Amino acid sequence: MENIDINQAAKNLSELIKQAADGDAVVITKRGKPIAKLTAIAADKQSRQFGSAKGLIKISDDFDEPLDDFREYI
Repeated sequence: MENIDINQAAKNLSELIKQAADGDAVVITKRGKPIAKLTAIAADKQSRQFGSAKGLIKISDDFDEPLDDFREYI
């Protein structure tokens, strides 16, 4: 994590953005006190698509039949 004065940050903003995109956090300071932190935004999660698992799951024909162990309770 790099600390940089606000005046230097204004002059080198594009370089600081590149550093943040590469995974380095940059703390911007004013008179030696931290005032902001520049970090990369996490990538968006891929949205789910309906039907994308079609054919990958098989449910047996007797899925909802009572289990042999519980027949006496029925």
